[in-house]
Amino acid sequence: MSGLSEEDTRELFLAACRAELKSLKPGNVHVHAGGHGMEPAQFEAGARAAAPWIAAARLQIGERVLRATEAALAAAGCNTNLGILLLSAPLAAAAQSPLTGHLRERVGRLLASLDAGDAAAVYEAIRRANPGGLGAVPEQDVAAPPTVDLRQAMALAADRDRIARAYVTDFEEMFAFGLPALEQIRRRTADPALTVTTLHMAYLAEFPDSHIARKFGEDTAQAICAEARQRAPLWDPVALPESFQELLAFDAALKRRNINPGTTADFVVATLFAGSICDQLGPSGTA
Repeated sequence: MSGLSEEDTRELFLAACRAELKSLKPGNVHVHAGGHGMEPAQFEAGARAAAPWIAAARLQIGERVLRATEAALAAAGCNTNLGILLLSAPLAAAAQSPLTGHLRERVGRLLASLDAGDAAAVYEAIRRANPGGLGAVPEQDVAAPPTVDLRQAMALAADRDRIARAYVTDFEEMFAFGLPALEQIRRRTADPALTVTTLHMAYLAEFPDSHIARKFGEDTAQAICAEARQRAPLWDPVALPESFQELLAFDAALKRRNINPGTTADFVVATLFAGSICDQLGPSGTA
């Protein structure tokens, strides 16, 4: 066969969500500390509820996002994973596709085929999740039904939202930065938790977090990048057990300021998920 089964896709998605949740990621919720009015159990419940819908091969990408969002909200009682679902649905569909080639090629072809139905479903998912700091925009605002296809809608937000940008660049940030970083990190440590912590800090240092920017402004998002870079000795080239307490202190400091790098967490999960898919598909792009 040329793609992954629903069961394999579901398990890889869950494994990525759980690996991220089990690791220290300064500013986010994880097993070492809750935050922002949320606890790890809610994220676990949301991931479990969303997984079957993310892996539902019969559904279009937009419908996967909507059904997974509805299920996660019902299970967790709040928005724990909208960004993760927006990034993971195209990856899951590409993993299951009869298309051949590298995962990025598959993703690109599927994103190019998104239609108005996908846009309507994703808009509904966003309205239901009601992510923080969303605000209003003059064109194709999510408060009204979209009149364009999903990729066109994402293009309108690409300059201010990294997940929207992913949809119009064939996930360039993840394929050009995240997956190569993950590969390098794995060469240096076999510890899954240290791998995730390092990947989180690498993303946090490299890219201003869209969630932070929506809530506090671009200057604050840039400042958090600088704070992550200043702590490079704690995580570059790889986080070490002896770095844990200082990184945990950074985590607490961010949470005291109510700063949640949620987009960074979304990309971490998506990168782990994509890495596992690539491992399964192999160089030929077939399972």
